[in-house]
Amino acid sequence: MRAALIQIGVDQDEPVDSRRDRAASLVRRQTEADLVVLPELWSVGAFAFDRFEAEAEPVPGGPTVQAMADAARAAHVWLHAGSVVERAIDGALYNTSLVFSPEGQLTATYRKIHRFGFDRGEATLMSAGTAPVTAEAAGTTLGLATCYDLRFPELFRALTDAGAQVLAVPAGWPAARAAHWDLLARARAVENQAYVLACGTAGTHAGVPQAGRTAVIDPWGETLAAADDATEQVVTADLDPARVAAVREEFPALKDRVL
Repeated sequence: MRAALIQIGVDQDEPVDSRRDRAASLVRRQTEADLVVLPELWSVGAFAFDRFEAEAEPVPGGPTVQAMADAARAAHVWLHAGSVVERAIDGALYNTSLVFSPEGQLTATYRKIHRFGFDRGEATLMSAGTAPVTAEAAGTTLGLATCYDLRFPELFRALTDAGAQVLAVPAGWPAARAAHWDLLARARAVENQAYVLACGTAGTHAGVPQAGRTAVIDPWGETLAAADDATEQVVTADLDPARVAAVREEFPALKDRVL
């Protein structure tokens, strides 16, 4: 399975409609991939808190949902379209990830459970998801998580218990904590003996420089591919789902769990 992670550059001076069109064009070019992954809140900016209300959209039915469905269909790829600001029927806002089939069908959504902000920003503006989510895509089982979730290993263990072989983590991770991003992404891969697709953004979100550092990490914790800097680019790697089973058999740490 070939994965393509698109490290989208975010410039708050660029209109959302323009960035949405640009992201869709980037997805359409990934015709050699089986699975494409985008970052967290790339359309609005993960730290652009003052834009959340205005840019919120229904899921399904919103403009980003439609644009990503069309792009997945055009490239004929499985697409994890990162996340959008979802406005639920009751008016609540969620940081919601989207997975589309090669036919453009929305097959899975995940509302981010751990909201960042320490009683500010996302933590106060958005409601929390309540359940782990896996999705069948590109011949494997994806475990869905978003950015700040990466700091909570119990979520990833729940995803592994639910059958996840590939852990997809779109993010808007700040450059100031880039070392934590690298460390935690590898730790989640090693402790769950799973692939980690860690897809960050480039550019600046509301004055917050982004880390980039998009990477594909294998079940042994080895980095298969990574962004060479914090600019917009596509990171590709070939994944072998059988590798997950092999690592778990050769070093059966998961079988020795007590708690």
